[in-house]
This record gives sequence, C-alpha cells and structure tokens, in this order.
Amino acid sequence: MHISDLGGQNKKRLNYKIAQHRTYNLKKGDNMTNEINKKQEQTQEKMQQLEYQNKVDNITPKPPLFKNICWAFVVGGLICILGQLIADYFEGLGLSKKDASAYATAILVFLGSFFTGLGLYDDLGKRAGAGSIVPITGFANSIVAPAMEFKREGYVFGVGAKMFVIAGPVLVYGMVTAFIIGLIYWIRQ
Repeated sequence: MHISDLGGQNKKRLNYKIAQHRTYNLKKGDNMTNEINKKQEQTQEKMQQLEYQNKVDNITPKPPLFKNICWAFVVGGLICILGQLIADYFEGLGLSKKDASAYATAILVFLGSFFTGLGLYDDLGKRAGAGSIVPITGFANSIVAPAMEFKREGYVFGVGAKMFVIAGPVLVYGMVTAFIIGLIYWIRQ
C-alpha cells in the first residue's frame, strides 16, 4: 500500500503522524546532544580543576617535616626541663613533691601568659609548633591570646566573653571526664 492509495483524510493524518514522529525524533536527538554537551562540559571542568590543583600543589612550598619535628621535640623538652628545674628548686626549699609541682605549674602558666602578652610565645609557637602547645604553657597561651585579641571590645564582651574560646572546650571536657572518673572511683569503693 502506498500513500497515494489512501483517501484525502487518511493521507493528512498519516502525514501529520510522520511529521510528529520526525519532530519527536529531532527533539530526542537534541536532548541527547544537550546531554552529551553537558557531560563534555563537566569533564572539561573537572580537568581544569585537576590542572589547577596540580599547579597549586607544585607552587605550594613543602614544609620541612624533619626540621619541624626536631624543633617541636627540643622546645617541648626545654619547657618540660624548665618545669622540672622549678619543681626541684621548690623541693630543695623543703616543700613536698605535690606542693612543689603545684608551684611549678603555676609559675609555668604565669610565664606562658607573660610571654604571650609580650608577643614572644606566638613567635615560639610558629617555629616550634606542637612543642610549644602541648605543655601547660600552651594552655596559658590559649587563654591569654584570645583575651588580648578582643581587649578593645571591652572587658566584659571582649576579654571576658572571648577568653575561653580556645581553652573552654578543653576545660569542659576535662572537668566532665574528671567528674565521671571520680564518680566511677567513688562507686567502686
């Protein structure tokens, strides 16, 4: 059967159906082309990001890991030696080991705060890293540094509110842990 064999009305319907089918296929093809273009754009974008990241990795200076570890070890060790010398000094004056340790801790906290106030402890922290943060002097620094930073906002909203920004969570978790351990110890007795 050929199109010319159909009647006028049927011929129009068939031509209309064929046109719709062709239009649908064209639209479908356009959608596939759009999807392919989107995938190509995404792939190009990912390649550009990878190239950029490689450039950044090549330009970024690599930290001297061994040197940093040595500095942290030496500075942390020197702070601990200073603390031990202070404790030994107070023991030599006749204080008990417990009291001498308390005095040494208080003096180390004072020294950490004092040198933070002078701006020296931050310079030490840049060079020594964790060696200056881990000892008790680092704790003093973590309280004094934010307080000094926000001093111009006033004593209440600046110093008082921001003093424990860094050390606050450490204190809270330390106290909660001490309470739980103390409670367990009390229950076991």
